[in-house]
Order: sequence, then structure tokens, then C-alpha cells
Amino acid sequence: MQLTPQPLPNPGVFSIVIPSWNNLEFLKLCIGSVKAHSAFEHQIIVHVNDGSDGTLDWVRSEGLTYTHSAENTGICLTVNQAAALAQHELILYLNDDMYCCPHWDTRLLEKVRQIGHDGFMLSGTMIEPVESGNRCVSVCDFGSDVHTFKPQQLLKTCQTLVKPDWYGATWPPTLVHRRWWHAVGGFSSEFSPGMSSDNDFAMKMWAAGCRVFLGVGDSLVYHFRCKSTGRIVKNDGRKQFMRKWGMSSSLFDRFYLRRGQIASAMTLSEPVETADFRRRRLLSRFKAWLA
Repeated sequence: MQLTPQPLPNPGVFSIVIPSWNNLEFLKLCIGSVKAHSAFEHQIIVHVNDGSDGTLDWVRSEGLTYTHSAENTGICLTVNQAAALAQHELILYLNDDMYCCPHWDTRLLEKVRQIGHDGFMLSGTMIEPVESGNRCVSVCDFGSDVHTFKPQQLLKTCQTLVKPDWYGATWPPTLVHRRWWHAVGGFSSEFSPGMSSDNDFAMKMWAAGCRVFLGVGDSLVYHFRCKSTGRIVKNDGRKQFMRKWGMSSSLFDRFYLRRGQIASAMTLSEPVETADFRRRRLLSRFKAWLA
């Protein structure tokens, strides 16, 4: 299925989808930052997994739009369930362990207006407290949890951590148009609870004709790296991706999305047929056949 990008002359506010699994203190901080540092009044939709820590009661008391599952159902199902309630044309997926910095939403909207059509996948740029080797991330330690968080230092310093726009957007905060979200079917449930689901979603967007995968370097969020994945039984997402698409996710990231490269243009071209690419593609297909 190929989609033709449609003009998007007046992009508006977001429908922000936030999945949360018994992570109430982070969720409060996240939503507080959205409300304090957004230029627009976005729709916030929380999916409450379990919620026995008080999350469900708090979301209800705040009058937030929400969906709920009695048990943790993973990223794929929860994001899809919440996104079904989206009222706006732009759907943004945000993790509950992220703190939005000033101008985060205006910078994304400015980029959408520059693109001028609805065929895009954008990410904000994360600030993380530890070095992980990720070229798409700015590194500065403002705290590892709610209790050690230094918001005033972050707000004073964050604009010095702006990066050039980069290629390879897949992870949250993730912004797509609702038409494309529904056309590709959101997140694929076979990747539940969620390992490699973001790569798979990006690949579905690519297969549908999207060629704009930009990380917006001046749309900043602080990411605490609170690992909910440590509490779940993980799916083997890399193997699933290889079986489904006939290539490794690393090949897709490197040669198709050009992840981490400074964006010299908004639109990506097809992979360059170098000898190295052909060799790695052949090896990737062999691994997919064995998977």
C-alpha cells in the first residue's frame, strides 16, 4: 500500500498518547511539563496499565481522557487503544518518563509547517543523564528519577543542548499524522509487549511511501530512562523484524533511515547501492532466512 502525501496547510494541536504502568510520580511530572511548557492546549490521552499504584484514581481526578486495562498489555496494544480516542490530526506518542522542555511543541509544529504535507514521522530530541553512544541524544545529568531531578537547572541549560536536525526518527516523542497512523495500522500487535515495535512502525511508514523521518534538534525532552522493560518478559523483536521484513532492523536504521546523520534535506532518498550496502543486505537476508 502506497500513500500519497497530502497538503497540510494549517497543522493544529496534538493528541498526545501516554502509556503508563504503575509509574504515577513520573506520569505526574510528565503531564505537568506538557501543561507548563506547551504553547498550545493539546489533548492528553493516558492509557493506564493496571493502575493499582493510584494512577487510575489520579487520572480520573484530573479529568484526563484515558483508557484502561486491568493488566499490563505492553506498548503496542496500549498506544493503539489510546490513539483511537485522538481528536486532532496530529498524534504524538510520549513516554511517561519524559519531561517536556519549553518550546518543545512549537518547534515540532514549525517543522510540520516547513514540510507542508502529512507524510512524515518526526521525533523530538532527548536529553539523557548518561552516555549511551546514541548520536541522536544530548547528554547532561539533571537527575535519574523524580527525587533527584533538577528542573530549574534543566530549564536554564536545555537550550545549550540543542542539536542539528538528524535523520532516523522512530522513538518517542513521535509525531505522525492521523491519516498515516490509521493507514499503516498503528503499532503491530505481534511485537507485543513492544521490543522493536518502533522500528516496525517506521518500516510500515516507509513501505507506505513516507520519506521524512526527522529528529527535530531544538524540540527537547528530558528522558529519565526509567526502564519499565525490566519488569516484563520481552519479545525477540529483532528476530521478528527480520522475519517480517527480510532485513535486520540495524540495516534499516543505517542505510534507509540514516539514523544519527545530520539532516541535509527533509526527504530521504532510497539507499545508495554501494558494495557495502549490497553485502550487508545479502547477509541480512540470509539471517532473516535463518531466523
